[in-house]
Amino acid sequence: MKEKRKLIVVPRETPFSTIHLENLLRLDRAGALVMPASPGFYSHPESVDDLVDFMVARILDHLDIEQDLFEPYKP
Repeated sequence: MKEKRKLIVVPRETPFSTIHLENLLRLDRAGALVMPASPGFYSHPESVDDLVDFMVARILDHLDIEQDLFEPYKP
């Protein structure tokens, strides 16, 4: 972060404790992107691999890296 590079934190363990949430908030305020590993089911995944691909695609999109796993998310 001190070099102005993107930092994406993908927490996967739940439930989040208060300490965990406070630390994630600190990271967010410092400029990190917090993306919990919770894939969207609107893509109608058919396997665990589809769920993993969804998360990987979202992370790559945020890093501006081309991917062909899923269509880029457009809000």
